[in-house]
Amino acid sequence: MLAVKIKLCNIPAIVWGEKSDKVYLFVHGKMASKESAEAFARVAMEKGYQTVSFDLPSHGERIGENERCDIWNGMRDLAIAGDYVFANWKEISLFGCSLGAYFCLHTYQTRNFKKCLFQSPIVDMEYLIRQMMGWFDVPEERLAQEKEVETPIDILSWEYYQYVKTHPIRKWNIPTDILFGGKDNLQSLTVMRSFADRFNSVLTVAENSEHSFMEKGDSIIVEEWLRENI
Repeated sequence: MLAVKIKLCNIPAIVWGEKSDKVYLFVHGKMASKESAEAFARVAMEKGYQTVSFDLPSHGERIGENERCDIWNGMRDLAIAGDYVFANWKEISLFGCSLGAYFCLHTYQTRNFKKCLFQSPIVDMEYLIRQMMGWFDVPEERLAQEKEVETPIDILSWEYYQYVKTHPIRKWNIPTDILFGGKDNLQSLTVMRSFADRFNSVLTVAENSEHSFMEKGDSIIVEEWLRENI
């Protein structure tokens, strides 16, 4: 499969597939990279689409950079990638996974994507941060005092927490299909159904799948969902 490495304002990226006037912008999740788009890009190519993927801060080729993968840096990089695809293709659609989907919800509210696919999206970051505070016994008062608390999963940040509390997702007009695992512990089914209902999204629930969709049989579930929806 054709995969051309490029740079988007020094952000490592890949353009996948044979030339087309249609493209999917692929935004990966935490602990992934631009290369994780390969399976998606193969299905998209069969449907006549190219795919553009890129490394989020501190991921892929950017591991070791002194830059956090937070909402502010994420939005900056997604804006750059968005400018690139809208300048070079006629029909642009969007794929976002997990944290990448959350960044999409904040960055692309006014972008004219034809369609959006979200896999295991974080749609309510305040819910997730509160979950983490409970898992690791970090009361709000401690986070307010210390400003940052390191956990086995990630750093809890008071500044980030305050931002997400005051910036819930209120607008999302892109036709969206969502694949969600019934055993996802980062977002609840109630949270996901609420989002889907508010923004008229089509929600598919894989009852026995977890957030990562990395268990036996999950790759088939994801591929079938992609083939139905791309």
